[in-house]
Amino acid sequence: MTHDSSASPLIFGGAAQSPRAALPTLPPLALYIHIPWCVRKCPYCDFNSHTASPVLPEEEYVNALLADLDQDLHAVYGRELSSIFFGGGTPSLFSAEALGRLLKGVEQRIPFASDIEITLEANPGTFEQEKFVAYRALGINRLSIGIQSFQEEKLKALGRIHNGDEAVRAAGMARQAGFDNFNLDLMHGLPDQSLDDALSDLRQAIALKPTHLSWYQLTLEPNTVFWNQPPTLPEDDTLWDIQEAGQALLAEHGYAQYEVSAYAQPGRPARHNLNYWSFGDFIGIGAGAHGKLSHPDGRIVRTWKTRLPKDYLNPAKSFKAGEKALTNDELPFEFLMNALRLTEGVESRLYPERTGLPLESLAEGRREAEQSGLLQVEPSRLAATERGQLFLNDLLQTFLS
Repeated sequence: MTHDSSASPLIFGGAAQSPRAALPTLPPLALYIHIPWCVRKCPYCDFNSHTASPVLPEEEYVNALLADLDQDLHAVYGRELSSIFFGGGTPSLFSAEALGRLLKGVEQRIPFASDIEITLEANPGTFEQEKFVAYRALGINRLSIGIQSFQEEKLKALGRIHNGDEAVRAAGMARQAGFDNFNLDLMHGLPDQSLDDALSDLRQAIALKPTHLSWYQLTLEPNTVFWNQPPTLPEDDTLWDIQEAGQALLAEHGYAQYEVSAYAQPGRPARHNLNYWSFGDFIGIGAGAHGKLSHPDGRIVRTWKTRLPKDYLNPAKSFKAGEKALTNDELPFEFLMNALRLTEGVESRLYPERTGLPLESLAEGRREAEQSGLLQVEPSRLAATERGQLFLNDLLQTFLS
């Protein structure tokens, strides 16, 4: 997600930006790998996913991914990978053999940190015990399982291919395969969902003892079936009750909220996503993948890759669909849009380290946000108050003048 400032130059905090300095150190580096195929496209999904054919072009796609990575190696600058995330689509449709060849090829090009986190997204309808044992043997050490709900009527409304029993079995299979670190994705605010329905789903998820829960509200996104044919969603009062009761239930069971929709057991936040939200760097490879790369001279560049799989696999077409160097005017918003999603925010020193801009460039907007009760009055941190977390868009607006 990038901020579009194509209309007129933005002035942050009510004052023009100071010149940007070279970056003193480059941020941590991660890798995002997009696998764009699903068994079936869900009606709420606006991700770059496409219905899979009976036979996936695994070998061809892995070759393309490695060739794509080769074109981004100039921006590594001697760094190692702190995390890898296989997203989709449904990456668990790919065989362990294909993912193993890919991981080996990546490691030959960029060294892995000794404690690298490697996450694979998976859906219950694609779980096979032997396959997941093989994934774990490759060094994949974290799963993110797309449950969304355990209730039959809700799963049908969401167009999911699994049922509640398969969702429960998937978590068991993950643990049996050796994954002691896994996330469950769960939605609330589903069609005709009551408070009791939502809490029932949450209790079921907690009973499976994941180390991490992504618990977020269903939103209707453009270019989806739900956008064009909206289902009946709960009233705002019910949504608020679900949010409050759900957060209390999660806290009661030791899941600390560390981001808008992310909850983790102690020491188990998603390292890959923390890197996004603290304005770290990530290479994005695969159809439609996005990346953000910093250079020692201070340039920070957003990249995005060719979206349609058939075009991405076409040797006559470029992997890269576009790139954009962030301007001084865009950087404060880009940084804060991510950092302020974290419930504890970030240390103030991270702003000049990651943007090359002086902290004073935020001074006026910071004063206004503090006076409005949206930003904590804490010189050493940039962090939203509880009210600021509820009204994050309003908080970000105080840095636009």
